[in-house]
Amino acid sequence: MGQAMLEGWMAKGVKAHAIHVQDPQPSDWVLAQAGISVNAPLPNSPAVLVIAVKPQMLAQVLPDLSDFGGGETLVLTIVTGYPLSTYDAAFGTGTPVVRVMPNLPSAVGAGVSAYACNTFVDDHRQHLTNALLGAVGVAIPLADEDQLHAVTGISGSGPAYVFAMAEAMAEAGEAMGLPAELAATLALYTITGASQMMRESAAPPSDLRDAVTSKGGTTAQALQVLMKPDTGLFNLMKKASQASRDRSLELGE
Repeated sequence: MGQAMLEGWMAKGVKAHAIHVQDPQPSDWVLAQAGISVNAPLPNSPAVLVIAVKPQMLAQVLPDLSDFGGGETLVLTIVTGYPLSTYDAAFGTGTPVVRVMPNLPSAVGAGVSAYACNTFVDDHRQHLTNALLGAVGVAIPLADEDQLHAVTGISGSGPAYVFAMAEAMAEAGEAMGLPAELAATLALYTITGASQMMRESAAPPSDLRDAVTSKGGTTAQALQVLMKPDTGLFNLMKKASQASRDRSLELGE
């Protein structure tokens, strides 16, 4: 996820020489970016420190970053689960910290990043946060930090749900006799086209669904299966999103 955001920022014009990456196993993509400093000494007071590690690694890396506390550096964390209080304890009083839940489409400038700030984030730091996150998609401030767990279940994990849906649609096409490549292409463009319609239309998704569903027609027949109360898509989506949210809560403990 950290690389996805970095790719988006560089595509929007952030210069490689301004980026310092600390990673015991840097990706081939990072190593291929001319100008990025990899595993070299960090500057004393960077404008922004981005923490992008697996939740299980956070306790291990925070002690090495504590010197960046105090207020000159904005700490932006995309680590799932851990509350702002974790960073307040690690960096000390006065450190502006923003906790972000981004998602993978940030790599192509189409992400959505919801975020919550601690009390030390002033207007300037919030503007900087909006600029960074807005450069890779949509930035959404939250009034309540606890909402980030539910955000994880919807937009954080959500791209995987859509990818799985495309995969399932393609498999369904193959099962009905379509060539694999054709089935995959149909699934891809159906999902991207429907997504674009939702973005460009003022109507809610339910109205768009009704508009394409003729009474007694083929779509209506399919929706009878998808919208069954106990086994249909709506029930499955609630269960899947809640499972993601619950895991976020567990990781924060």
